[in-house]
Amino acid sequence: MATTNPTNTTTKRKSQQRQALIRVLLLVLILVGVNILASKVHYGIDLTKEKRFTLTPATVKMLEGIDDIATVEVYLEGKFPAGIERLKEEVREKLNSFNNYAGTKIIYTFTDPFEGKTEDEKGPIFQELAKKGVIGRQLNVQSEDGEDSRKIFFPYALVQYKGRETAVSLMESGSVYDPLTQLNISESMLEYKLASAIHKLEKPVKPTIGYLVGEGEPLGWGTYHMMKTLEANYLVDTFELSRRGAISPVVYSAIIINRPVATIKENEKYKIDQYIMRGGRVLWCIDPLFTPLDSLQYSDNFMTSELPLNLNDMLFNYGVRINTNLVEDMQCYVLPVTVGRTQQGEAQIENKPWMYYPVFVPTSKHPIVNNMDGILGKFVSSIDTVGGPEIKKTVLLESSKYSRTAPHPVRVNLSMLQFALREDMFQRPYNPVAVLLEGKFTSIFKDVTLAPGFLAIMRDSFQQPFIKESDTPGAMIVIGDGDMFGNEFNERSGPSRMGTSRNSDANFVNESFLLNCLEYLTDRNSLLEARTKDVKLRLLDKGRIKEERDTWRIVNVAIPIAMVLIFGSVYMFFRRRRYEVKQ
Repeated sequence: MATTNPTNTTTKRKSQQRQALIRVLLLVLILVGVNILASKVHYGIDLTKEKRFTLTPATVKMLEGIDDIATVEVYLEGKFPAGIERLKEEVREKLNSFNNYAGTKIIYTFTDPFEGKTEDEKGPIFQELAKKGVIGRQLNVQSEDGEDSRKIFFPYALVQYKGRETAVSLMESGSVYDPLTQLNISESMLEYKLASAIHKLEKPVKPTIGYLVGEGEPLGWGTYHMMKTLEANYLVDTFELSRRGAISPVVYSAIIINRPVATIKENEKYKIDQYIMRGGRVLWCIDPLFTPLDSLQYSDNFMTSELPLNLNDMLFNYGVRINTNLVEDMQCYVLPVTVGRTQQGEAQIENKPWMYYPVFVPTSKHPIVNNMDGILGKFVSSIDTVGGPEIKKTVLLESSKYSRTAPHPVRVNLSMLQFALREDMFQRPYNPVAVLLEGKFTSIFKDVTLAPGFLAIMRDSFQQPFIKESDTPGAMIVIGDGDMFGNEFNERSGPSRMGTSRNSDANFVNESFLLNCLEYLTDRNSLLEARTKDVKLRLLDKGRIKEERDTWRIVNVAIPIAMVLIFGSVYMFFRRRRYEVKQ
C-alpha cells in the first residue's frame, strides 16, 4: 500500500501558495497599470451607425493645432434628473475625447456655483455669472419623499483660452421640439459648441462685418439685439454705400444688407457687385413688399405695396428671384388680438394663430441649419432658384407641408383670425424662403457699357478695376424676410431678444441662425461640419415596458447574478478536483 510523503505534500502546498500569491500580485500590477494607462489615454470604439461619438476632421485638426492650455469650467456639478445627468456625462466624455488630440491641453472641472452658499450669497453670484453670459435656468426636481421643488442650475461651460473667455450654452432651447428631442440635440451639438468656442478664442482679431445703411435699413431699438449679438462675435462697421468708394473683401469678411426700403442706385449696386466678384460674402435679408403691421393698431386691415428696391435683376443674375408674395402657413406663431372687454372696461386679449408669422423648422442637413429648432418669420416672401448649375443652390429654410403663397397685392385683415385654419386650404407646400448660393458669380454689369470716368475713378482711386467674372468662389445667403433678425421694443420693458415676444413664452432660434449664417460666410476653417451629425432617437416602447417589466428585470438582474454563481461553482469544482490530494 503506497504512502504519501508528508514532506513532499508540504513542499507542493507551499509551491501552490507561492504561485497563487504571484498570480494575485501580477493581477494587481496589471489592474494598476491599466488604470494608469486609462487615465492617460482615453480611447473608445464608436459603434453607433451615425458615428455620433467620433470627432469630425475639422475638430481634430483644430485640436491638434492648440498651442496653449484651454480651461473649461462646467457648471453641472451636483445631483440632477436622469436627462441632465446624461448630458453631464456626455460633456465629460467629449472633453476627454478632445484631450486625445489636444495632448492633454484641455483642463476641465465640474463645479456647482451655489454649493455651500447662503441665499444672500447666491444673488451676487447669479448676477456675476450673468455678466459672463452664464444664465441660470429653473429646473423641476423631485425629492426622495416625492415632493416637487425648483432649483436654479446653469447648463453652461465657461471656456478660457489665451487670456479670453466665452460662455457656452450646453442645452438647446426652443419652442418646437419636445424636451427629450432637445436633450438629444444638445448632446449632438456638444462637439461643435465646445470646439467652436476654443476656435473663436484662438483668433487674435475678430472678423469685420459691414452693415449697410442709407436706404432705409433699420438701425436702432428694432435691431438692438441683432447688433449686440454681432458685436459679441465680430467687429461691426455701419456705412453708407453712397459715401463709400468701394467695398474691400480684405476689410470686410461679409456684409449684411438688411431690409432696405428705398431704391438701390446703379452705382451702389456696382459696388456690391464688384465686392462679390472679388470673393466677398453677402447676407441678404430682403422684404419686397411693404407690410405696415403697426397700421393695424388704427385699422383692422392694410394692403401690401411693392418696394422699389431695384434688386430683382441683380439677384436674378446671381441665381434667385424673391417673389412679390406672402407665405401663409398653418405652422405659425400667434398674434395678440383684443376679443372683447371686461365689465371694468379692460381689454380681453387672446393669442390667435397668425399665418403671416410662419415658423420654419429646418429639414435640410446643411450644417447651417442641421438639428436646429424653429425659426420665426414675419411677412415672408418665397424664393425661386434660377439660372444654370454653375452656382450651387441650397435651400436652408422652407415653409411647411400645409402652406401656400398669396400674390401681391395682399389684403391683410385681422378678421382672418376669427376663422380656424384648415389643411385643405393650404395646398402649396415647401416654399423656399432662405437659399445659400455658392460658386463663381458673373457680374450683372458684364454686358453693360459703364461710364469711362466712373471706371477710371474706381480703378485709379480705389484700386478696383472692373471684373466681369469672379475668379474666386464666393457665397451669399438670400432670405425673403427683412424682419427675421429684428426684435420687438416696448418703452416699459425695452428691447426683447430676436425670435421672442413679450406676449408669449415662445423662444425661437433666430439668433443661432444668424450666427451660423455669418460663421459659414466668414470662416473658411469653420467647424460647422460638426453640426451635420444626425440625431437618432432610439426610444423604448412604453407599452412593452409596462407589460414586460418583470421579465426584463429578471433578464437584466437575476440572470447575470445566476451566471456568475454558476461560473464560480464550476470553477471551484474543477479547482478542487485539480488540487485535491489522493489518499
